Amino acid sequence: MKESKLGIVEDTLYVPMLGRIYASEHCKNILYDKKALELKNGMPKGLVENDTQTQYTYLASASRSANVDRYIKNFIERKPNGIIVQIGCGLETTYYRNDNGRTLWYGVDLPHVIEYRIGLLPENEREKYIAGDAFSKEWIEKIRFEHPSNPLLVVASGLFYYFEEEAVLGLMKLLMNYGDIEILFDTVNKSGMMMMKKKHMKTVGHEDAKMFFYVDSATQLASKIDGKVKVLSEEMFYTHISKDGLKFSTKLNMVLSDWLGMVKMIHLEVALKAV
Repeated sequence: MKESKLGIVEDTLYVPMLGRIYASEHCKNILYDKKALELKNGMPKGLVENDTQTQYTYLASASRSANVDRYIKNFIERKPNGIIVQIGCGLETTYYRNDNGRTLWYGVDLPHVIEYRIGLLPENEREKYIAGDAFSKEWIEKIRFEHPSNPLLVVASGLFYYFEEEAVLGLMKLLMNYGDIEILFDTVNKSGMMMMKKKHMKTVGHEDAKMFFYVDSATQLASKIDGKVKVLSEEMFYTHISKDGLKFSTKLNMVLSDWLGMVKMIHLEVALKAV
């Protein structure tokens, strides 16, 4: 893997990759990611050896991937002609864990990130990349030009934290104009955001990454977008994550996180307007 020349925010894409590798090697009951393991030996020099993460932070990333996989499988079952769109796709290997030989996928990220990704995870028959700003309309217009009416599941994995609420709301309002769309993302509440700023990002080696967006209530968030936006799910992060064999401190952190509602998955339906 060539040396990274990514920005501060984009460079955090290595954090979930390391989490997926850790889980695949030590906690397969949470997540197994063959593609991530294949990429391990090519990681930038010193990245793995100098990593400062704990078991909990590794598995926080892996748990997000496991949660996303579960929602994607459910979406494809409900809407067999649906398309998966990952915005801020970074080095996500979600496609390789969930490809059913039929569903189409799109990955959206900034041009230099897409260029870097292509060198590691080239496009294939069912997964295509779009270079551009995830908060602009160009990518959704391109997809709708190619697929005017297919249902879309837009997945923002580990993305929204780094942007102001105004930008996130603007994107969601924009997507309301493009037909049958569901949005899935992970987030924290206000207390969770304070904890991430204070401790989590330092532990994973990215205390210089600025973070802004949090959600105390999915219902309140939906009302800010549009009164008719439907909350499909607001789920605590570790609800479906196996705790078997984990360190006591990791289990405790997971239980406390769910009890305090600190980290969660939010699933919205914004299919309100015709294309």
